[in-house]
Amino acid sequence: MKEKYPVIQGAESFYFEGNEVGILISHGFMGTPQSVRFLGESLAKHGYTVYGPRLKGHGTHCRDLEKATSAEWFQSLEEGYKRLKRKCSAIFVMGQSMGGTLTLHLANKYGDIRGIILINSALTIPSLEYLRGKSSPRWVPEGKPDIKAKGVFEITYSQAPLTAIHELQQLMEATPPLLPNIAIPVLGMKSSVDHVVPPENTVFIMKNIGSFKKNAVTLHNSYHVASMDNDKEQIVRHCHQFIQQHVYHKVYTG
Repeated sequence: MKEKYPVIQGAESFYFEGNEVGILISHGFMGTPQSVRFLGESLAKHGYTVYGPRLKGHGTHCRDLEKATSAEWFQSLEEGYKRLKRKCSAIFVMGQSMGGTLTLHLANKYGDIRGIILINSALTIPSLEYLRGKSSPRWVPEGKPDIKAKGVFEITYSQAPLTAIHELQQLMEATPPLLPNIAIPVLGMKSSVDHVVPPENTVFIMKNIGSFKKNAVTLHNSYHVASMDNDKEQIVRHCHQFIQQHVYHKVYTG
């Protein structure tokens, strides 16, 4: 279904042309590519080709999100993967919060992904549990973004559609059974304090994922939206290091 509303200024997808190493970056639930743009711009400076797609129903109006499904969110990311495949010989996928959840689903489907990077990936969101099985209210007020740094503005909606929350819950529930089947190298990053997604989510993923090569990083000065928080430069450093460890030498960026 076509989205009814225009894209909010600053919430557009971004693409940076670079070498044969592609990085696909997914934002999270209620977020937009703006929330991960710093990571994309910084990694592009290392020479990588970087694409941050806008997931269906995000970055326009909450009425668009009300009609969107988790299958469409996955399709938005999958289309980004296919776009990078046409250009790149090695692809890494990175996701924050629900974006990390979608990244796990993509990794389960495409075993040729070179590595995945997870930032506060969501398997459970305790604050939304009371809405499970409910048919009302239609809209749920959205609090301030969970960011420790001062003066940071994230483009998001002021309210979340109940239908979309249920889609998110179903997506998260479907994720743990996939973990043993994923053998791709993984870098799992979690904030030590996260008021949205318990850090234990990342601990569970790293323990149960089938990957032989696992790197775990704790971010001590950021909350949930770590890509916009105090540790964002640290995230970029870890990502670049991880990519260099797992990319073929023929496309080594130096």
